Amino acid sequence: MGELRLVMVGDELVAGAGDPKALGWVGRVAARTRTDDRLTVLTLAVPGETTTELGHRWEDEVARRLTPDVDTRLVIGLGRHDLAAGLSLARSRLNLANVLDVAEQRRLPAFVVGPPPGAATDGDRLAELSAAFGDVATRRRVPYVDTYAPLAAHEQWLADLASGDGLLPGQAGYGLMAWLVLHTGWHTWLGLPDDAA
Repeated sequence: MGELRLVMVGDELVAGAGDPKALGWVGRVAARTRTDDRLTVLTLAVPGETTTELGHRWEDEVARRLTPDVDTRLVIGLGRHDLAAGLSLARSRLNLANVLDVAEQRRLPAFVVGPPPGAATDGDRLAELSAAFGDVATRRRVPYVDTYAPLAAHEQWLADLASGDGLLPGQAGYGLMAWLVLHTGWHTWLGLPDDAA
């Protein structure tokens, strides 16, 4: 029996901040990922992180968790902080492209989860950011989960945000994000049967 190691990088959404069950989407996805191998999930989240900051830290942090005989994969959970930091769309695209290119050079399979809806004032800009991230991933044949478009007008998502701080989802919101991940190529990417969900 081997080990499947998933290294999750991203901001507070990867850590499940705001979830009263402390699972977030990562914990829910891991719980629904059934494999014959031992599954280890390592969450390396930094609250408030932009893609520029992620780009500076991820390689060193992930490298320390690589073992030659372990199937290790990189999951990138992208948040919304590029908007608040005033990063251009081109810079955000380039930051993600650089991460994915280095991951490919390291033979580290990558999977990208895009930013979910947040403050209503960010709507159009966040839709553009999510689409840009999706384009970068698709051009590199890396699976991309668009969480923005399916949730932007989703009643349960909006109610969950409204019941909290308006930015972080709660239990229901993270459940919706997990569902999207599990049903957007997750099992195929891991080489597992789809009925494992």
